[in-house]
Order: sequence, then C-alpha cells, then structure tokens
Amino acid sequence: MGIFSFIKNAGAKVFGIGKTTEEENAEKSEQLRAAIVSHQLEVKDLGIEVEDDAVKLWGEAVDLTIKEKVVLVVGNTNGIASVEDNLTVAEVEVINEAEIAQFYTVISGDTLGKIAKDFYGNAMKYPVIFEANKPMLSHPDKIYPGQVLRIPPLVD
Repeated sequence: MGIFSFIKNAGAKVFGIGKTTEEENAEKSEQLRAAIVSHQLEVKDLGIEVEDDAVKLWGEAVDLTIKEKVVLVVGNTNGIASVEDNLTVAEVEVINEAEIAQFYTVISGDTLGKIAKDFYGNAMKYPVIFEANKPMLSHPDKIYPGQVLRIPPLVD
C-alpha cells in the first residue's frame, strides 16, 4: 500500500479534460477500468475511485507484477497526479527487498538503453525493462518524459 506521485499532464490520454463532477469522476473511473482491462491486467473486485487528479485503487491482484502494472497504467494517464494503492496480492510470497522492482520517472533524453546502463551497468539489458513494462510499452523507443517505468532487479 502506498501513494505514488505522477506528472499530471505527461501520461496517456485516456479521458478528456473538463470540470470535475461526481458524474465525470465516475466516467473517468470506468475509462481507467477499461484501460486496465485492455492491458489484460486482472484484478479481482477492482475498485477505482477518482477525485480530481487523485485515484484510489483496491482489489486483489494475482501477483506483485500485476499490482505494480495496474498502478502504472493508472498513474501514467494524463490528468492523474497521484495513485493511492490499496491493492492486495492473491498469493502472498516472501520477497526479499532486492527482488522488488523500482519505479523510475523518464526524463528528457532517456532511452531504455540509457536507463538499463544506469540501473544494470549494461545498456544491452534494455529488453529486461521493456518486458517488465509490457503491455503498457508497445515498442522500446516509445517512452516519454514523465512516464513512470518498472525497473525489475536482474535475475541471474
């Protein structure tokens, strides 16, 4: 559980911009749900509450990877500045801190190769980052400043 911050106007355009009302927030919730489903990320009893530029999530993800990807799909949406993660994981497993993925915010001039070099010491490890962010990333060259990526630890 935690609250993650995102750059409000840097994400994918999932919904239009307008006055915030209860009706519009409910519509945004449904659009976010559709975005999660379109990425084939399954969460049992998924709950999404939108209030202005903040989103609260709850439900049960199959595993930690799905949970992290759901947070990123929602947070990397244009107009969302924070995500309160109340998702649980169906199969609780003991995870060493060294096995937990990090989140990284893309800056101007970044490439997956440059990010891989910074995190792993080898630019040719960029496919690890690309795979960890699929299906949100459709191509290794399609990242943008402000986007938040999962950076998994290297597995030997």
